[in-house]
Amino acid sequence: MTRLHIKRRQTKYLPFGFVNQQPQKISQTKDFSGPGPSGKRQDNMSGLNNHRNCWPLVLVLWLLVPTSTPIPTKPNMVLIMADDLGIGDLGCYGNHTLRTPNIDRLAREGVRLTQHIAAASICTPSRAAFLTGRYPIRSGMASETEVRVLRWTAASGGLPPNETTFAKILQQQGYTTGLVGKWHVGVSCETRNDHCHHPLNHGFHYFYGTPLTLMLDCGNKHNQKAQALRATYWFCTRTLACAMLLLALGRLTGSLPISWKTVGCFGVCVLVFFVSWYSSHGFTRHWDCILMRNHKVREQSMVLKRTPSLLLREATSFIERNKQGPFLFFLSLLQVHVPLTTTRNFLGRSQHGLYGDNVEEMDWVVGQVLKTLDNEGLTNHTLVYFTSDHGAFIEGRIGDTPLGGSNGIYKGGKGMGGWEGGIRVPGIFRWPGVLPAGRVIHEPTSLMDVFPTVVQLGGGQVPQDRVIDGRDLTPLLRGQVPHSEHEFLFHYCGSRLHAARWHQRQGARLWKAHFETPIFSPEGAVGCYTRGLCPCHGKVARHDPPLLFELSGDPSEATPLSPASEPSFHAVVSRIQEATRAHRSTLTPVPGQLSGSSNMWKPWLQPCCGSFPFCGCQESAHPRDEL
Repeated sequence: MTRLHIKRRQTKYLPFGFVNQQPQKISQTKDFSGPGPSGKRQDNMSGLNNHRNCWPLVLVLWLLVPTSTPIPTKPNMVLIMADDLGIGDLGCYGNHTLRTPNIDRLAREGVRLTQHIAAASICTPSRAAFLTGRYPIRSGMASETEVRVLRWTAASGGLPPNETTFAKILQQQGYTTGLVGKWHVGVSCETRNDHCHHPLNHGFHYFYGTPLTLMLDCGNKHNQKAQALRATYWFCTRTLACAMLLLALGRLTGSLPISWKTVGCFGVCVLVFFVSWYSSHGFTRHWDCILMRNHKVREQSMVLKRTPSLLLREATSFIERNKQGPFLFFLSLLQVHVPLTTTRNFLGRSQHGLYGDNVEEMDWVVGQVLKTLDNEGLTNHTLVYFTSDHGAFIEGRIGDTPLGGSNGIYKGGKGMGGWEGGIRVPGIFRWPGVLPAGRVIHEPTSLMDVFPTVVQLGGGQVPQDRVIDGRDLTPLLRGQVPHSEHEFLFHYCGSRLHAARWHQRQGARLWKAHFETPIFSPEGAVGCYTRGLCPCHGKVARHDPPLLFELSGDPSEATPLSPASEPSFHAVVSRIQEATRAHRSTLTPVPGQLSGSSNMWKPWLQPCCGSFPFCGCQESAHPRDEL
């Protein structure tokens, strides 16, 4: 009998994670050269032995190769939020006429979300939800009236001190935290300097920006309507003042049988009238268009032509100062909110007027931040996120000049709590080497998801003493799971629940039910152009059964379904209503922050540079302040 000779080549195993420059053969070779007893080659025996000898090697290799790259601990984080930007304003979301190369670069190098949803369609509640990972109604930041945002820097409402922001948790994890730009979730509660709602009381080490927001009055050359209203009030005030003088003169001469008490009361009424309108329509720019650094007012009122450059200088400076990390930096852009203040280098550059110029300047600012990360060698160690607080303001205009952007194929816009155009926003995450470049995700996600995502990446723990509505996006962004954790998302307009969506994973269908919708005006328009902003209460259409859309096939919400067109209509509506009841059962009453006296101007809360009411100062000039 011929002996069977087996020759094995010794395999050299490399250390874990090491890549050899010259590949080595990691297989065993066998020599079955001798014939068997029947004089034939032992092919069957050869195959059997070959498989038996390979299995141990396959097992070892499977144990040595990691299933996924481990995530580095405590990365730097740069969160960039635009103001009033429409999802249709960016090249990476389909716009071919506005130039946004830097944001498009983020999308190419990172992960782009196509169903990224704001928790509210207007500034203050959306930002509160972003910071806390909770629907704004849970913190009292959802209004029961038509005033849905904080109107005054000197209002007492704001994000309650007992709410936990992602900045507060990361601060406890050793992060240096900073915010540059817009805040708009409150300043003080009872006294001018208690700063209970201030960024520094919500986890930020550093703040530079406006505590409220931009408004047309901040750039009064654009606000012809407000100028006309002020002129009317001035005329009325002068008329009343002349009448008071005539009454006083009549009393002195005895030609009018009235008492000095009557003259005095009339004078007080004239003074109250003057103070009431001037505090709103004359002092708005002076009281609310201000810049603060930490707790101090640095500019009152803002010089808007250099404000964008001041904010950019502060943004790049924060990154450079804290490059040793870890840091969390929230860049809350003033673009593209009215009055669309744009520096001279960008005026007239776009194909879409002043709004387009402002979008392209915003993109350039984003590029300067990315350039700073590149120059400091931080790019591969930094998670960058870009979004908008809600959809574009489609009704915004002065005369025939539009001041709002594009929400693409989506219906509605800013202020509309249910329609996609008001709540579907850009969502881009980039982290080279950790998140796959060029990945596009079509799963429902929320701005509230940023809270648990950055908290857990930063080594913190999501609070267990309250409901957190956001979900950690890391597994979805890395491709480790196929679906979002959100089966349902709820869409509020103020404190009213206007719509809800159901991501039916079996069958991959995305349903959305509208319980209430705004009544557009004028008739045939897709917006509330006669009002300027759609209401949440009062003049709205209520639907029973609700309007039902299947967004996968009808993302524009053009054709509502019916029992005749959709066999599962009643089952879908019933499931969404059941989920809505379950959601409402998790809500607990909390003090409202945006209604009644909480949203009134209070002189004793007014931030002031100097001695109130004689407030005024200017930030120091710098060669880079006017680009």
